[in-house]
Amino acid sequence: MHRSLELTVPPTVTESLCQQLVELDDVISVSVLPGASRKPPGDITTVQVLNRGADEVLRRAGAAVPKPEDLWVSTTELSSIIAPAEGEKILNDKDEAIWEEVEAGLRHQGRPTPNYVALMALGGIMAAVGLVSEPVPQAVAFIASSIIAPGFEPIAALPMGVVLKRWHVVWRGLRSTLIGYFLFILTAGLTMWLLVASGESSATELMANPEVHSISQPTLKSLLVSACGAAAGIVIIAAYRRSVIAGALIALILMPAAALIGAGVAVGISSLAVEGLIRFGIDVAFVLVLGFIIFYSKQKILHRRRPLE
Repeated sequence: MHRSLELTVPPTVTESLCQQLVELDDVISVSVLPGASRKPPGDITTVQVLNRGADEVLRRAGAAVPKPEDLWVSTTELSSIIAPAEGEKILNDKDEAIWEEVEAGLRHQGRPTPNYVALMALGGIMAAVGLVSEPVPQAVAFIASSIIAPGFEPIAALPMGVVLKRWHVVWRGLRSTLIGYFLFILTAGLTMWLLVASGESSATELMANPEVHSISQPTLKSLLVSACGAAAGIVIIAAYRRSVIAGALIALILMPAAALIGAGVAVGISSLAVEGLIRFGIDVAFVLVLGFIIFYSKQKILHRRRPLE
C-alpha cells in the first residue's frame, strides 16, 4: 500500500518544506491547508507518497522544523493512487512499512491491557488441552492458541528496539513478554491440574502424547520450520503484511512449548517442564536473533533513519 502523510508544521517552514517535497520523485502529490490546524496550531501539508519515498519525506520534515515538538505526523495507507502520469512508478512501488507504523503495530498488539491478558490466558488453556488431545483436536488447539495469544509481537519488539536504540520499546516488549507468558504458563498449568483432578487426563497420557515428545525432543526438521516461522513473522511485521502473519505464528512452537512448562509443573514432572522451557527458549532465540538480523538489514539498506520521536 502507498502512504498518505499528514504533516502539521509551523507556517514559517511550510513553503520551504513543500519545495523540498515537490522535488522528490516518489512524492505523487502535495496539498497545503494554511492555518487549518487548531491543535496543534499550524499548517497542514498532505503528502501522497510511494512507500519507497515515505522515509525521505519524514526525514526532510524532521529536519525542516526548529525542534521535534513542532512536527506532528499522521499516516494512513492508501488502497490505490490513480495517476496515469505516474503509472510506472506506482506499479513498481515496494512493500515496506515505515518504522513508526511498525512500532505502533507492535505496541498495539503487545501492550499488557486486559484484552492482552485475557487472550494470553485463553491461549494457555487451549494449548494445555491440546497437549493431551488426539491429533486432529490437538492441531486445532495448538493452531488456535498460536493465533489467538498475542505472544509474538512483544518478543519481536525487543530486537527492533535494540536496532533502533529505542530502549523504551525494549522495556515495554520485555515487560509484556514476562507478564503475558507468566499468565499463559499459569493458566496452562491450572488447566492441566484441573484435567488431571477431574479424571479427564493424567500425567501418563501427557508423557505418552507423541506431540509432547516432538516438543521436548525437537528434530532438525522441526527447528527449521520454527526458524522459518520466526523469520517470516519479522518480515511480515516489517512489511506491514499483518493479514498473513497467522502462518508464521503456527510454524513456531512458542505456545505449545510454553504450555508444556506449566503442564509439567502441574503434574509434578519437572523434566517435562525443563524440556518445554528449553524448546520455548530456542524459539524465542530464533525470533530475537533473526529479528535483529532482519531489522538491522532493513535499517541499513532501506530506512537509514531512526523513528521520529
